[in-house]
Amino acid sequence: MALSSYYPQLVAQRRELHQWPEPGWTEFTTTWYLVQKLKAWGYQVLVGTKVVNPEAVLGRSEKEVEAGLAAARAHNVPEEFLKATEGYTGAVGILDTGRPGPTMAMRFDIDCIPVQETADPNHVPNKEGFRSKHDGYMHACGHDTHMSIGLTVAKWCVDHKDELCGRVKIVFQPAEEGVRGANAVAASGVLDDVDYFLGSHIGMVAKYGEVVIDPYGFLCTTKYDVTYTGKPAHAGVEPNAGRNALAAACSATLQLLGIPRHGKGMTRVNVGMLNAGKGRNVIPPNATMVMEVRGETGEINDFMAEQAMNIIKGNAISYGVEYSVSKMGAACDMKNDPEMIDLLRETAKTIPEIKTITESANFGGSEDASLLAKRVKEHGGKVAFFVNGADRKAGHHQFNFDVNEPALDTGFQMFAGMVKRILARK
Repeated sequence: MALSSYYPQLVAQRRELHQWPEPGWTEFTTTWYLVQKLKAWGYQVLVGTKVVNPEAVLGRSEKEVEAGLAAARAHNVPEEFLKATEGYTGAVGILDTGRPGPTMAMRFDIDCIPVQETADPNHVPNKEGFRSKHDGYMHACGHDTHMSIGLTVAKWCVDHKDELCGRVKIVFQPAEEGVRGANAVAASGVLDDVDYFLGSHIGMVAKYGEVVIDPYGFLCTTKYDVTYTGKPAHAGVEPNAGRNALAAACSATLQLLGIPRHGKGMTRVNVGMLNAGKGRNVIPPNATMVMEVRGETGEINDFMAEQAMNIIKGNAISYGVEYSVSKMGAACDMKNDPEMIDLLRETAKTIPEIKTITESANFGGSEDASLLAKRVKEHGGKVAFFVNGADRKAGHHQFNFDVNEPALDTGFQMFAGMVKRILARK
């Protein structure tokens, strides 16, 4: 198997990052690791509100952020750097070749999943000594591989700077899980000068040796936290004095799952968590629902969201309780530009390890890289997202998820090959 000369770097970085997974908006140690690498290679690096617009942030908990900062201090991340982040994770590295040309951005997500990694001794991270050291959290979706690919592409661009023109932007995006981070990165304007945008995901619908150059089925989605606030009362002595928030939430849940599906395309709705009540003999004064809607298009997703809001409000009125809704995440649909599809196809043909070039396959989920792509398109740029195939022992988000490491190299070669085609020195 012929692997690129960058393969050892890909593996070493991935294994280091796998050991210190951090959930969305708390990735301070991860961001420090990435920034150190980029600066050492001569990149201009942006962090904090230069990368994240606080007014557009979704699904960020101050309590969790404080815990992330404390963990970073325990890992000896310098206080000066933590101050520079202004409390926001993620980074963008910029490499200017000094020659006129287009600006190309590549996005890599950096957060993890709240999953405890398996103790199975045959699990490769256990066998090779790089399992998660953060109990209850794991890179179970491959973002450790994405970051390593991003860093290696950054190094490749420096090594081949004399062959390139224009500018490169390496975007390390926080909080992809729950589609919470891209909205604020897009709103920062850091991509407004980008002519070409490229994103990718490892695994998913493709096996190792396969690349999907025009995936479809990126579902628009909106995530909500819903809170019902009622009034407690003794369940035996005076139940009539209470206002039952749990009953409102349960009724809303059943009605949400019964929203009519849309005739123009796929729809999804889910209530993933419902927490409520104070005790056996107390009328429940509080209830919190964690839910989402999805749609094949923006129109369909808006239909689902409107129906959900009507149900949530209607049940508040029916049960005499107050309610509040917080938008926690969002993503839109995405379509690759034909010019970028052609470039991906030509790039894949040059990589010996890629045996199958799949023109199109159903991505079947939501990806907030779509919001970054939308921002780039609105400013006249071209965009694409591809799937980098990998062999895996289990599905994404599972406790025994892992990918074969040679798949990192095919992903790296795809990105580097695209840079070569788009930014080749004239």
